Amino acid sequence: MRLSYFLFPTDLGWMGLLTSPAGLQALSLPQNSPQMALQKLGRRLGGTIADPSLFGDLPQRLRDYLSGKPMTFPERLDLADATPFQFRVWKAVRRIPYGETRSYGWCAQEIGRPGAARAVGGALSQNPLPIIIPCHRVIASSGEIGGFTGGADMKRLLLEIEGILLETSYGDFEKNKIAPRANGAERTGGGQDKDLPR
Repeated sequence: MRLSYFLFPTDLGWMGLLTSPAGLQALSLPQNSPQMALQKLGRRLGGTIADPSLFGDLPQRLRDYLSGKPMTFPERLDLADATPFQFRVWKAVRRIPYGETRSYGWCAQEIGRPGAARAVGGALSQNPLPIIIPCHRVIASSGEIGGFTGGADMKRLLLEIEGILLETSYGDFEKNKIAPRANGAERTGGGQDKDLPR
């Protein structure tokens, strides 16, 4: 199966996309160079070709998103390498609306696995398509920002781009706190199920 990639600049750095005929497989978050963006696409690069024509307006929508414009990403995804558990977690997370957060515990409830919040975090750490599958919108129920494959600073930045403000108390080192939102981090409504493969 032939894979194709595209590297493109944004205001925050170089990003990369990887696709198969079945759908998007990977996205690299902004990096300092196109070489780093290509490397972050992962092990799938053998035999790939550069072909920007396959990605439509997605690169521009990602640029717009990073500049603060609300965007949706209903692209078809190729998640053939996902475990059944990962697939269910990623599908639930893809329904979290722009500008809102949910907890790891909420995700566990959504997939019918209450008590599996830690396993949810593990599944999100393997997400190959950050932003498209918006795992940055998942935080700890305590308000801690939680982990992120792109690092805490990038997670914080993506949340701030969406208008989710953070509390930072340098005096007592209580960093990475999410400011309370009117709808609460545990709100469970909103969003439509996107076209994930079944």
